[in-house]
Parts: sequence; C-alpha cells; structure tokens
Amino acid sequence: LSELFREKNITTKKITIKKDVRIIDTGSKKLVIKKREKDQSKLFAYLLSRSFDFFPKILYKTDNYDIYEYIKDVDIPREERALDIIKLTTLLHRKTTFHKDVDEDYYKEIYENISSNINYLESYYNNLFDKALSEEYIRPSLYILIINSSLIKANISFLKRELEKWYKMINDLDKIRVVYNHNNLSIDHFINNKFISWDKFLVDSPVIDLINLYKNDYNKYDFSLFLNEYFKHFELLDYEKTLLFIMISMPKTYDFTNNELDNTIMVSKSISYIEDTNKLIRPYYSK
Repeated sequence: LSELFREKNITTKKITIKKDVRIIDTGSKKLVIKKREKDQSKLFAYLLSRSFDFFPKILYKTDNYDIYEYIKDVDIPREERALDIIKLTTLLHRKTTFHKDVDEDYYKEIYENISSNINYLESYYNNLFDKALSEEYIRPSLYILIINSSLIKANISFLKRELEKWYKMINDLDKIRVVYNHNNLSIDHFINNKFISWDKFLVDSPVIDLINLYKNDYNKYDFSLFLNEYFKHFELLDYEKTLLFIMISMPKTYDFTNNELDNTIMVSKSISYIEDTNKLIRPYYSK
C-alpha cells in the first residue's frame, strides 16, 4: 500500500478504521481500502455490461488490497431507503438472470441438507423443553420456550411439510433459474443508492439475497412492503418462493450465557422472529 501511495502521489492526512475497512483521508478526497477476499473486477465488469452500475468503483489494486471510491452516506428515512433497496435488488436479479442445467443430485443434496437441519432443530428444541421441565424452578429464558413450545413445534412441522412439497415441485426439473447475488444484503450495506461489500457475491437462486436480507433486516422496517414490491417486479417461481419461506422460517439456536437477563432477551427475540415470519408469509398461503 505504501508503494502504491508513493507511486500515485497519495498523501495520508487521517486514517479511520471501521471493522475490516480503512478510510483514508488525503485532504482533498477519501479512499476506502479493503483486503481482497474475492476478486470483484470481473463481477463489476459483467454488471456494467448488463447496465447495472450501483456499486463502488475500484480505483486502484495491489496484490492483496482493493482501493475504492468513498461513498458518502445520505441521511434519508429508513423506509425510503428500504424502497431503494427493493428497486435495485430486483434490477440486479432481472439483469443477471439465466438458467443453469442441473441433475437430480443437485436438488437431492439441497433437500438432504435442509432436512438434516430441520431434524437437528427438532431434536435441539425437544432437549431444551425436557431440560426446562426437569428444573424445579424454571429459569425465565426456558419458561418462555415452554409457553411457546406449541408455536415452535408447529413451526417445525410446517418446515417438514413444506420441504416435502418443495422436493416434489423440483423433482423433474433439469434447469434452475440463477442470478448474480450480492449475498450480503443489508440496509447497512446500502449507501447513497449503491450496494457495498460485494466480497461474498455468488451465482445462485435469487432467494439467497432475500434470505440474507430478511435475516439481517427483518425488524428494521416493514419487510412485507419489500417482499410485495419485489414480487411485483421479479416474481419468484413457485418452487423458489417455497424454498424462500422454508429458509426464513428456520427457528434459531441459542448461545446461552451465565447472564439470565441476556438469555431471556435472546429467547424473546427468537420467539418474536418466528411470530413475525409467520405473519409475513401467512398471506401468501391464504391466497
């Protein structure tokens, strides 16, 4: 980096470190330096060829680092920003859609992985219920789980049923629709109408971006608004929508600590997640 700065005559007045990013203030402008996890040059060139330029430009490169233009954030209401994310996510998916040949092993592997995860969650929660009932005085965090056990069990039954339905839908398909996924979508990775942090991009089902966005942002704005608008501009196929609802409906596991207040808050939030997700997807099943 020092060699590059000398070569390009870049002066450093101030360095701000935010997580894995360094923001260099040269006095006349700012630069963002990030260690390269995945080469994004070809990705950005492809997106430009598809008339999609809503990403930061790479100004310089070294063997290990990318140096980007600095994008100044604009203070706009969260709901308005969410609508902008909808518009650009659907645009990204529409511009990069194509179909990929797959065989039955492709779907079988997905099915088996999800099924294994659901079975693990069922066993995990049953063990927590047994543990709670074995306590003479049930601690608050486990008490919340016990009084919501029917909700959790119903949720796991739903997952099992929907997974079987999904597997029947795709059993005879020899192609799958794929798009370029940002794969780290969040309102925090959206600045001044551009998506940042493309390190995890991949080519896969469009539901990948929706799953990540929901898990990152489900309680930050009205996600039903996002989903309704997305479907208007990029309608998911039935098997895609079913897979999306399965993946966002997975209940969470817990990292319990010795702080029971923190444990209680954590479990309460996870129950709220299940309830909010049920409320989000219920209208699509009533239709």
